[in-house]
This record gives sequence, C-alpha cells and structure tokens, in this order.
Amino acid sequence: MLEFRDVHKTYTTPQGPLSVLSGVDLQLRAGESLALMGESGSGKSTLLHLAAGLDLPDRGEVCIGKQSLASLDEPGRARVRRETLGLVFQQFHLVASLNVADNLRLQARLAGREDPAWSARLLQRLGLAGRESHYPEQLSGGQQQRLAIGRALAPRPALLLADEPTGNLDETTAETVLELLLELVAESGSSLLMVTHSLKVAAPLDRRLILRRGQLLAESAESHLPCA
Repeated sequence: MLEFRDVHKTYTTPQGPLSVLSGVDLQLRAGESLALMGESGSGKSTLLHLAAGLDLPDRGEVCIGKQSLASLDEPGRARVRRETLGLVFQQFHLVASLNVADNLRLQARLAGREDPAWSARLLQRLGLAGRESHYPEQLSGGQQQRLAIGRALAPRPALLLADEPTGNLDETTAETVLELLLELVAESGSSLLMVTHSLKVAAPLDRRLILRRGQLLAESAESHLPCA
C-alpha cells in the first residue's frame, strides 16, 4: 500500500544542511497498521508529509500502491490525497462553520464517495448520533478528535495517516479514542501509519518501527520491486 525506497531528505538551515532522513526503506501492506516512533525532531513528521505527498524526497522514491508520488504534479498528488488518503492530526482541523454532519461528510464528498449508510454508522460508533447539528465549538476535545477520525474514514481511504492523533487528549479520553480509531480502521479496511512518541499508543498496532538519526530501526530487510 505504501513504500519508501532509499528515501533521503535534507533541509537548509542557518547552521547549514540538516539531514532528516537517510536511506529510509519502508513497506506497509494493505490492511496493516504500523506505529512510527522516535524522539522529537527525529523526522517522524517529515516522513508522514512525504507519505502524503505534501513534500518530495531529495532522493529515493515514495509509492502509494503502484504510483510514484514524484511522477505526479501537485494537482496529481492532491488527487491522491483526496481519493486515496485519510489524514488525522494532533490538531483537529475541523471546519468551524460546518456542523458535525457536514464536517463528517466533507472528505467523502470531495472524494466523490459519500455513503450515507456508512456515515450514519460512523456517527453512531463515534458517539455523535444526535449531535449532527452541533458545531465543533460545542464539542469536547475528545468528541472533536472522534469527529476528525470519522471525517478521515468517511470515504473509506486505502491509507490512513495519523500524526499523534491522541496527543492533545487526557489519558482516559486518549485510550477511548485510540480503541475506537483502531476498530474503525479495521471496519473500513484501511492501512494505518501512525506517528506517536508513546509506546502505550503504539502497542496495539501490528508493527512498530523507531526512527533514529534519520534511519528506521527494526525494519526487516526485504527486496523491493519497481513501482511500475
């Protein structure tokens, strides 16, 4: 579903070049969940941005399915994000002017895959049934994050990218939201790549990798085939 092949990324800083990723190889299979761990500044968010096509590597290749993101122009990468990816962030990024129902349906409508029955099921599973006319400011932090997760999963994306999705929640709420996230990912059939600094959050996922000094640890050596 997602593959990084010898990916390098360096940024220019006032102090000189800063190498963030150095020869990263990664494979995420369809239906698999993977936790990406590492210290602050280790490059986790950079890797996630590359997976989403929000940035491109200096060297190497990032593929979603059989499609190399570097072979696409920005409108093409935006189309991949719209039609193939779901994104969940630590900040909820809900649309303040839209109510719960419209926030939930937003991504599915953009992808052209709105499914009223699935949306209704999501609202029920998210504990938001009966709050369809409420606005984000009328929801608790946990409710807002559940809504953000539902919005990302409404189009049943092939790949869900989550960046510290429980980082802004208290421990009890975070556990509830994480459990719900994993259940809904399984129901939707999506693959999941989650960035987290918490071993407790990472533990329920299928695999865990550590990013350290720009390289992944605990990734098994595998042969790689061309994208095409």
